[in-house]
Amino acid sequence: MQTQKTGLDFKGQNIFVGIDVHLKSWAVTILTDNLVHKTFTQPACADTLSNYLNRNFPCGDYYSVYEAGFSGFWTHYKLKEMGINNIVINPADVPTTQKEHLQKDDPTDSRKLARSLRAGDLKAIYIPEPSTLEDRSLIRLRATLVKDMVRFKQRIKSFLHFYGISIPAEFEKSGTHWSKRFMKWLNQGVSLQHESETLKVLVQEAGQQRILLLEVLRKIRVLSRNEKYATNMELLRTIPGVGFITAMTFLTEIENIERFENTDHFAGFVGLIPNRHSSGNKENNGDMTFRGQTALRKSLIESSWFAARLDPALSMSFNVYVRRMEPNKAIIRIARKVLNRIYYVLKNKSEYVSGVVK
Repeated sequence: MQTQKTGLDFKGQNIFVGIDVHLKSWAVTILTDNLVHKTFTQPACADTLSNYLNRNFPCGDYYSVYEAGFSGFWTHYKLKEMGINNIVINPADVPTTQKEHLQKDDPTDSRKLARSLRAGDLKAIYIPEPSTLEDRSLIRLRATLVKDMVRFKQRIKSFLHFYGISIPAEFEKSGTHWSKRFMKWLNQGVSLQHESETLKVLVQEAGQQRILLLEVLRKIRVLSRNEKYATNMELLRTIPGVGFITAMTFLTEIENIERFENTDHFAGFVGLIPNRHSSGNKENNGDMTFRGQTALRKSLIESSWFAARLDPALSMSFNVYVRRMEPNKAIIRIARKVLNRIYYVLKNKSEYVSGVVK
């Protein structure tokens, strides 16, 4: 006598999950190879999703995807721990229709992701190790503190201008701004008609920010001597123009140079390639693409101004470029050469020899 089979076994079957991630909730769409299972909303919890899949599709092969964004990669790490083959993608790379673009909502986004995942149309971005993410956060924190420090200084200067207080001639040179003597003058040498605590608070705020910035810088120096970074740091510092912060920024942002196939791939990641629009016999190469790592591109261009002075080969190239274009455009081409040098020394584990074009 036959008995009813009550157990479920999806072994060998693929289950595709599209996740539209938000702070407190996820919109989730689940597809099989041939069917649309369900679109629903759940709490922003990887355990909840894993339990649902194990309960409804036991022993299946689970594949999931979500867009990179504010939530970082903790969801990716958690899903991978639970046996779900997750990928993270660039939101701009999700195939979409005009109707989906005009009638956008969370369930629609999750359906797009699941559909594209099943079709194999999505390309995953690189996911760094958690330790590298922590190191990267320290470098990015320094950049944030530097921006805040600039704002604090601007507030103090604006205050001085507002009350007609001139900076003494001995502090007019940029190198003397915000020195200990200058800070002492702000605290003791500035007098107002009526006693005011405003300037004291502004100066104190800038002083505390400077202390915090120096503390973060010390931590970065300790990190640079770590076995993970020390060797590559020495290699990068052999490139003229590449300083301590630029080197650490590159090492923490790229993590592994082997993930780039060639210098063109590397330049595309940094965002140092032009936009291109061509049709038929017409071809137009525009300005730099908006895609790419902004922090890397900014550091690279700043370093390139120094490199153009220090490296004879780059200095010669820059002088040739400025004959037919503006210096700001010429430096972009120098930045690409510096980027090629960075790729070369990291890929080949070899020091750069100044003045030799690689």
